[in-house]
Amino acid sequence: MAAFTPKQRLLLAVIPPLAVALIRLLGMTLRYRDVNAPATPVGIKVPGPTIFAFWHCALLVCAYRFRNEGIAILISRSFDGELIARIVERLGFVAIRGSSTRGGPLALRGMQQAYTEAHRICAFTADGPKGPSRIAKPGPVQLAELTGATWVGAFHAQPDRTWQLHSWDRFMIPKPFTTVTFSWPAHTAPELESLQRALDEAVAMTSR
Repeated sequence: MAAFTPKQRLLLAVIPPLAVALIRLLGMTLRYRDVNAPATPVGIKVPGPTIFAFWHCALLVCAYRFRNEGIAILISRSFDGELIARIVERLGFVAIRGSSTRGGPLALRGMQQAYTEAHRICAFTADGPKGPSRIAKPGPVQLAELTGATWVGAFHAQPDRTWQLHSWDRFMIPKPFTTVTFSWPAHTAPELESLQRALDEAVAMTSR
């Protein structure tokens, strides 16, 4: 990445600590409901190493519930990615930098190490960093191939009441004191079409 401009350095100094404080305040007001496929536990209860995928729009919704678990998450090398990485690291995630378009092979190696050496949960925003929205990319499947993982998990998080940004992913900001439904479909084979179906099923399950 190129050197940051003075404006970017200012934003990187100010936004992450402020965002983390707001996430913590908001998170303390949220309630959670889990909808699980038969014999499929909440993902955080499955001992690592594991691979999970979810949609980019739910990134903020997940940040507070899964904080301080040492989850490795793939974050873009863009400036926006740098902001997100600094935020999630303050929340106890491990940011692995790269994407399908920038630093992809290096990022996958970083995720492979997180899986095989640190035995971490490895999470992907399956349609990130820039979409198309809710179209799965091959990162989780590629990591499964590298590590020999026999399955990939999918989930979705949907607030009952939310502000939705006019961004490519329709990014969700849950309203205070709302309930967030997390859905956990059956784990799927590490194949792109199967992962897409599982993610689509996760979205459908949140309305049950």
